[in-house]
Amino acid sequence: MPRMRRVSPVYLCALLVLVFCGPAIAAPEVGAIARTWQLDFEFYDPQRITVPLAGEAAPATYWYLFYKVTNNTGRDVEFFPSFRLVTDTLDVVVGGEQIGTQVYDAIAARHDTETAFFAPPSKVTGPLLQGEENARVSAAVFRMFDLEASGFSIYVSGLSGDVERVTNPAASPAPRGGSAEPEAFILRRTLALHYDLPGDPVTRAEATAVRRNREWVMR
Repeated sequence: MPRMRRVSPVYLCALLVLVFCGPAIAAPEVGAIARTWQLDFEFYDPQRITVPLAGEAAPATYWYLFYKVTNNTGRDVEFFPSFRLVTDTLDVVVGGEQIGTQVYDAIAARHDTETAFFAPPSKVTGPLLQGEENARVSAAVFRMFDLEASGFSIYVSGLSGDVERVTNPAASPAPRGGSAEPEAFILRRTLALHYDLPGDPVTRAEATAVRRNREWVMR
């Protein structure tokens, strides 16, 4: 297996602001945000895994991002990551949503020669102490998504303490029977991993994800 890749810091996707935040807003440049803390995050590019499920006639296939997180910030921090996969067809998949323990067991078995410290997400969140000896290894797991998609992005938040408050130009009081537009949005430094899925809807069921780039964004 290849070595896990360490990420390096960079700007926001306006489309994702529209998807998750409502009206488009001017996002700050990542480099302009004062750095507080940022964890070291190493990962394998997404892989598929097919797992037999109890009570199901056919096995289920998932994508997963296998990762290691290490705290070299100089202080203990709280680690509560969030993973979202967004396809170019705007299918949004939340990592870990409705994923059974048997899926994590299968991932641990696949990687058993690489690390003895793998744990499901519920076991790696919370206080993260400093140093390599306290590093945590887990996986973000996603259900299969729309095979019409020719690419997807994975957004990982919770790796940095950097935030920015951005005024919402469309802020307004709630109309009768409606809901108000918020006065501002809180954007967080988030790791974005962008991938292509070559082929057509038939061959993509077996295609390997090809990474285009990775960057830090505020979202």
